[in-house]
Amino acid sequence: MKPVQGPWSLAAALLTSSCLVLSGPAGAADDFYKDKTISVVVGFTPGGGYDAYGRQLARFLPEHIPGKPNVIVQNMPGAGSMTAVRALDATQPKDGTVIVIFNPGLIVQSVVQPEKAPVDFHKYVFVGTVTPDFRVCYGFGPNGVKSWEDMMSRKEFILGATGKGSGNYVNGATMREVFNAPVKQILGFPGSNEQRLAVERGELDGDCGSFNSLPADWVREGRVHPFVRFTGEKEADMPDSARFINDFATTQEQKDLLAVVNAEDEVGRPFIVSRDIPADRLAILRKAFDAMVADPAFKAEMAKQNLPVHPIDGVGSDKILARMLKTPRAIADKARKIFD
Repeated sequence: MKPVQGPWSLAAALLTSSCLVLSGPAGAADDFYKDKTISVVVGFTPGGGYDAYGRQLARFLPEHIPGKPNVIVQNMPGAGSMTAVRALDATQPKDGTVIVIFNPGLIVQSVVQPEKAPVDFHKYVFVGTVTPDFRVCYGFGPNGVKSWEDMMSRKEFILGATGKGSGNYVNGATMREVFNAPVKQILGFPGSNEQRLAVERGELDGDCGSFNSLPADWVREGRVHPFVRFTGEKEADMPDSARFINDFATTQEQKDLLAVVNAEDEVGRPFIVSRDIPADRLAILRKAFDAMVADPAFKAEMAKQNLPVHPIDGVGSDKILARMLKTPRAIADKARKIFD
């Protein structure tokens, strides 16, 4: 006797059929990364902050990807990480096997100085951001600047930088160009180590940079005085003396300029992929990223290396990017003086 095909059995059959249809692509996506190698491309030489974050991602991300692919790090320095970003669109495979970490200052520069940063960031999407870049400017020594008002009352506040466009140059130039602060900048330092030596010798009055990169002995001995920060959020151990720079804005133009310039710090340690990768693989990478930054083992290792973890997921990071790319041309033109 043939089974009776009543309404309930028909519904069950349809449900089973739909589940098979839905599970097919997901299963295919889950199988994609098995026996594959993912390259984490760092836009800088080994040993720096971006490299440290890239290597920790390479270590912990595969544990959360179906198929547990091999993940390697490739350093591709050049043009302040622009080489790595442009290669992601031009020559790298767009199948979800290449992830890039880069200096997000390039996003701002692509808006403000498109002739110097010819990158179309509409072509990329975020896997996620591990942390904003909690940047501060500080004075040094017993007679050094200790507050915003103290800095503004000085005849000069002398800072150093490797060159225009670097993070600490932009921080100092923001104070000078937006608030008419008495900031003088000496360019041409090979790197942060040389700048710190100049600070200790009294050749520079202070510096700007990531709060977590301040020498531990300077902080412990009270020799360094952070007096302004460039993100609304701050790390728990950052002193209250580091006031949010936006709090000093009194005009709409100042607020608009700060919204453009400070946006790069919101996505301080970003990981991107090509917008052309299949949607299901992007979903896998984003899910794995979210699981990684919540992983107690990952957080413990990052804390051991004094690397902050304040994650923003891929969708949230994309929203910040979209806001940056919609900067009105008039505001972008005014912001040029900070970078020129």
